[in-house]
Amino acid sequence: MRENRREFLKKSGCALSMAALATQARHFGMMTAMAKTVDDKFSVSSSVPSDYRALVCILLAGGNDGNNLIVPRHSDATISNYQAYASARSAQGLAIPQNQLLLVAVPRLGNLSYGLNPNVGAVPQQGGINNGIHELWAQGKLAVVTNTGNLIRPMTKTQFLQNPAWRPFQLFSHSDQAAQQQTSRSDAPSPLGWAGKIADRTSVANNPNGLVPMITSIAGTPLFTLGQTTTPLAISDATTPLNETLVLYSSSGTDPFSVARQNAVIGLRTVDLDSALVAAASNITNQAQSASVALSTYQEVTAAFPNTDLGNQLKQVARIIKKRTDLSVNRQVFFVELGGFDTHQNQLQGGNSQTVLLAELSQAMRAFYDEMGSQGIQDKVTQFTLSDFGRTLNPAGIGSIVGSDHAWGNHMMVLGGSVIGGNIYGSTRPDGTGNIFPTLQLGGPDDVDTGTSPRGRWLPTTGVEQYAATLGRWFGLTDTDLPVIFPNLVNFPSSNLGFMNP
Repeated sequence: MRENRREFLKKSGCALSMAALATQARHFGMMTAMAKTVDDKFSVSSSVPSDYRALVCILLAGGNDGNNLIVPRHSDATISNYQAYASARSAQGLAIPQNQLLLVAVPRLGNLSYGLNPNVGAVPQQGGINNGIHELWAQGKLAVVTNTGNLIRPMTKTQFLQNPAWRPFQLFSHSDQAAQQQTSRSDAPSPLGWAGKIADRTSVANNPNGLVPMITSIAGTPLFTLGQTTTPLAISDATTPLNETLVLYSSSGTDPFSVARQNAVIGLRTVDLDSALVAAASNITNQAQSASVALSTYQEVTAAFPNTDLGNQLKQVARIIKKRTDLSVNRQVFFVELGGFDTHQNQLQGGNSQTVLLAELSQAMRAFYDEMGSQGIQDKVTQFTLSDFGRTLNPAGIGSIVGSDHAWGNHMMVLGGSVIGGNIYGSTRPDGTGNIFPTLQLGGPDDVDTGTSPRGRWLPTTGVEQYAATLGRWFGLTDTDLPVIFPNLVNFPSSNLGFMNP
């Protein structure tokens, strides 16, 4: 029976389409947990939410250069003014000219003048202007969380230098730092992403009749989406119609052979469940069957999305959100990814430069925000960025090939109708100076580089745990949930950075 079952599954493709099945393979290491019924301890909340809320994580893979995302425009006597920025970057050609920066007021920093990268603003399009996200700052919908990074606990530069055990493991490594952004754990490797842990703890209570998992990824099954007892839905972008993203070959056709095959598959999913591997495979197949039926029809979005990698990912997310009522979901988390930010060179020029990537990011985020407006739920959906790490203030190379190298603290963006925008947020430096924006000084109090040629690698003042917990609170996490999902949060002075309305 077992041999025949394996051969049947292999030949008929009765579980998921091959692409979808491949994305689920990473979960086979946790099959025992997945095959079990979710324990009541993962469902603290006693009532189903009455509203809808969604978080959309945008991973800027490779390490976005936050130093060129938001830049001081003011010329006062502070060390973090435009002159400090320009003196570190102009000679090699990486500084953005002061008059090109898109002006934004920052009330939390005494209304000093700052500027966003010019590529997040409006751009000419055939037939008119396509607005970017810059104008949403003045509307109070876009915020920046400054000098954020992977931390075990807050620390001063002296503590960083004297206590190696306090440092995140494998600091400046792409794979390790990207993983820590997605797990929120910098003290040790973790197989669970913080979105996966949110779903583990809340999906049963929030989506008791959900026809799709709480988490959907349009970029495979990254660490961010992996939980212990929950499985993300991984589908392709909007170049594939939503009703074709999860076609199960076992459920196609009405001829006698197809019907017999469908009935056989249904029966096979009820046997051999004493094996954790078989039980988990059957569970995945059942989830896929429900999701396939639920996604078999959809209504197209109305906003005009750019035909770009990220534009098509966010368009697919918007399609799913438009089906939220049919899918019986009250809480969802989505993951999309834009790669190419490892800009050691050609940061300002070329097809994969930060210049091009930030324009793609801005246009896609704005289209998605506008679509949420068309759906009447701009205040119910929040986009936010993650990235491996920041990049050095001191450039790498010179002239047309100038770039920047791996660093640490970085600036993240949050966009949505519930964002208290038009401002920057973050924790103050623990040395008592009160600064939340890094001091733009090579070898200065925020630069962890030592020696004769410091590069400008900022010691973060805000931990990813704080950033994620603030988003999680808005999503519906309680004070009881937070330490379970973010165990190092207890090391930080605040679990709420204040950039979200309740």
